[in-house]
Amino acid sequence: MRHPRADAHRGHETTVNLLDNAVHALLTNPEQLAHVREGRASWEDVIEETLRHSAPVANLPLRYAVEDIELEGGVVLRKGDAILAAYAAAGRDPEIHGEDAAAFDVTRQLKSHLAFGHGVHLCVGAPLARLEAAIALPALFDRFPRLSLASGQDALEPVESFISNGHRALPVRLS
Repeated sequence: MRHPRADAHRGHETTVNLLDNAVHALLTNPEQLAHVREGRASWEDVIEETLRHSAPVANLPLRYAVEDIELEGGVVLRKGDAILAAYAAAGRDPEIHGEDAAAFDVTRQLKSHLAFGHGVHLCVGAPLARLEAAIALPALFDRFPRLSLASGQDALEPVESFISNGHRALPVRLS
């Protein structure tokens, strides 16, 4: 049986993946959690860096060019060509985020991302997802200050999805 998150993009899944990816990033990068606990970064920094580093939606299939689009290097997308929006890749572009674009860094100054889309395609639920994360993350880490992963990094399985970007499960120790 497939994991329910593997089949479709539902509104709550972006928030589930945002929380999953934020908790995972903080537990595997304890120096980043220390920045928050010691006041060098905020929970908003954690949320925006998580969205940049590990977008809840990896890819949004497919859009189609409504007219010819000329790209750099002489590449032309012809009207009707399929376009894959790779949100997860956009946040790790070294030309925008520097040589360390693949690193999770809550103190990073530029945290721009496409995690919730852009322009007319901006997710209407983005403010709610940010608000939910801004409530849930500090509550979780305040309530369980010694929260840790219950399994090794190798034991974590990604959601089997072309769209969703998260883990099938994120086992933690609450003690």
